[in-house]
Amino acid sequence: MNPRLLMIEDDARLAQMVGEYLGPSGFAFAHAGDGLGGLARLQEQPVDLVILDLMLPDVDGLEVCRRIRALPGELARVPVLMLTAKGDPMDRIVGLELGADDYLPKPFEPRELLARIRAVLRRRGEGGPAATPLLHFGSLEIDRDARSVTVSGQACELTSYQFDLLVALAERAGRVLTRDQIMEAVRGRELEAFDRSIDVHMGRIRAAIEADPKNPKRILTVRGVGYVFAKQQD
Repeated sequence: MNPRLLMIEDDARLAQMVGEYLGPSGFAFAHAGDGLGGLARLQEQPVDLVILDLMLPDVDGLEVCRRIRALPGELARVPVLMLTAKGDPMDRIVGLELGADDYLPKPFEPRELLARIRAVLRRRGEGGPAATPLLHFGSLEIDRDARSVTVSGQACELTSYQFDLLVALAERAGRVLTRDQIMEAVRGRELEAFDRSIDVHMGRIRAAIEADPKNPKRILTVRGVGYVFAKQQD
């Protein structure tokens, strides 16, 4: 089945251009012209990725992203690629904090949009074969096949990108990784990464898996270097 995309964008001409560009690359493309319509369409016809504009006529993209992450079950975990009009770092940070998986400033090259879509979908669907799908660290369990995380049996809500970041760290437990090494492990080299986004995502991951996110025991910051996933945990 072709990957299904939903673009929530009030610029109908831009949406048409994007749809015409992505169609020959094997994507099934749908468009909604406002935030509420996009949310309704997503719940009626689930998709594999949402392209979400920040500036919408009814509710803004940040609120749409927040509502997507509050949906039940798998709908809440659909990858979201956010479009920001000015590429303002604060817009990107807030979007990532709300659960967006990636961002792309406007105006953008269609080829870069295609590359980012493929990267996000690859992270979600291609983790590569693993000898042991389950990773255990005390009460923390990471199931690579099911793409789920639990602590003491309680499910942790993470975006697709945050799950991949956690796996990248957990597979290298005890090894200090720079931000560049983490992004390379998750995204590959083909896309320019926004360094600050790693810190935002780490904060979200800690909020999901740590008993006290302000005093983490699992994901530790190595000042001036990066992060390390602790081998010994509860």
